[in-house]
Amino acid sequence: MASTLLRSSIRLAAKPRILSAGSRSFASSRCIHSENVAIGSLRNFTDEENMLREAVQRFAVDIVGPKVREMDEKEAMDPSIIKGLFEQGLMGIETSEELGGAGGSFTSTIITIEELAKVDPSVSVLCDVHNTLVNTIFRQYGTDAQKEKWLPQLAESRLSSFCLSEPGSGSDAFALQTSATKDGDDWIINGTKMWITNSNEAEIFLIFANVDPSKGYKGITCFVATKDMGIEIMKKEQKLGIRASSTCLLNFDNLRIPKENIIGGEGKGYKIAIEILNEGRIGIAAQMLGLAQGAFDKAVPYTYQRTQFGQPIGTFQGMQFQIAQAAIELESARLLTYNAARLKEEGRPFTKEAAMAKYWASQVAQKVSGSAIEWAGGVGFTRETGIEKYWRDSKVGAIYEGTSNIQLQTIAKFIQKEYA
Repeated sequence: MASTLLRSSIRLAAKPRILSAGSRSFASSRCIHSENVAIGSLRNFTDEENMLREAVQRFAVDIVGPKVREMDEKEAMDPSIIKGLFEQGLMGIETSEELGGAGGSFTSTIITIEELAKVDPSVSVLCDVHNTLVNTIFRQYGTDAQKEKWLPQLAESRLSSFCLSEPGSGSDAFALQTSATKDGDDWIINGTKMWITNSNEAEIFLIFANVDPSKGYKGITCFVATKDMGIEIMKKEQKLGIRASSTCLLNFDNLRIPKENIIGGEGKGYKIAIEILNEGRIGIAAQMLGLAQGAFDKAVPYTYQRTQFGQPIGTFQGMQFQIAQAAIELESARLLTYNAARLKEEGRPFTKEAAMAKYWASQVAQKVSGSAIEWAGGVGFTRETGIEKYWRDSKVGAIYEGTSNIQLQTIAKFIQKEYA
């Protein structure tokens, strides 16, 4: 029943509709220009999008919520959570119904990531990477045969990983050393990947390797591989936060991949990576937004329950100002995030706006989750409430899918281009 409702909500949210005064649809990729159409606010979602938000929220609270602390302390994702995400149709949100997906919109994905992060950012990033990076690469760059082969698996049962970073190539992603050498109709991949999300549980991997180092980044190519081809999990990192989300060091030792597993063509990997990470940054912004809201929602009620000096601590002016400031910052992060999503869906440039959303949402997440601990005092510092986990989870927002400095550099380049 829940699965049917969730899938139906995603599909309904994908259907474009004519805008009336005060309403708006994220789902259409076409810009709507009419003097008779009033564009609503960025908080004015369609009824279908609101239905989806409520359905994901119920799944997050009822199914994910009871397992959050145990998964965090064991530093492992409960297999039933991954299974549940697939059953609810949340692992192929934008994939067409014909290929086993929900046929939803990009905004449906962003809503899902945000709502999951309010309860557990680890589950949120698992869903995010699978949808905004891997699924999107297959949809946008895969051949028809590749889409028909891989997208149904990705929508229905098999988790994926995006393998770009290496020990010597983080922010300088195109300095990667993993190589691919032609051997008849196959390619032989050798190298190491680091900081790879989902990799402990994943079965399908997108691997970026250089087929011709003499061409520099123009030799980088995207390959699809499965774990049973011989991918080695060398080390599972022990992290400060998002502990249930696996982050591993991978090794490829003469990994043989058939030529039909190249995505987008030889030497097109750098283009794929650049374009897909721009989209992925909106997903991380949504994750950080949901995280911050989750911490806020847990801590603020406590401030009105906890009494000191004869009154709730949340009614002291000093606390009121801090809570109000956090609410303003949350709203600004939300507007940046959904504005970037709206631009992306309209087919308009969104790289600068995605960088702004990712940068600011990660800053807000750290600040709000840190303040939430202080608002709850000693209780907030304990693991029992789960508030401290939000702060631990927030730190990675300024690191993965482009550090905060990389986001600022991207924004600055756009400003220079406009004004110089």
